[in-house]
Amino acid sequence: MGEFRNPERERIKQILQGSEVIAVVGLSDKPDRVSYMVSEAMQAKGYTIIPVNPNADVILGQKSYASLKDIPVPVDIVNVFRRSEHTPPVAEEAVAIGAGTIWLQLGVSNEETAAIAAAGGLNVIMDRCIKVEDSILLPGGKSKT
Repeated sequence: MGEFRNPERERIKQILQGSEVIAVVGLSDKPDRVSYMVSEAMQAKGYTIIPVNPNADVILGQKSYASLKDIPVPVDIVNVFRRSEHTPPVAEEAVAIGAGTIWLQLGVSNEETAAIAAAGGLNVIMDRCIKVEDSILLPGGKSKT
């Protein structure tokens, strides 16, 4: 496997358009944290945000889960706000729950994580901000057209 490359922008746009449920691993319950601000913005755009934080009960009005495997609904995107070295187990869980995409936030990337996710059939996006990509690619908001 060569050096990891993110999908083309058009493919990222398709992924976002086709996604409803975003599980956010490492979502903080503190409003001044980037994970909170990004997730709040994505929620405002119409995505369902599911917090994955074992230390919180409710974030952004949504029940928080201790792990991906505890989420009772299908997950389209696993958005990860964890340090790069902590992401391989998240990829394993994302594969186990049948998520469509693992998305490592800006500043987060890990070749092992990418390999695990890709081997499990997931789309892999690393070191990109989901909010920025969504704003650029779907500026008018998420629509099914």
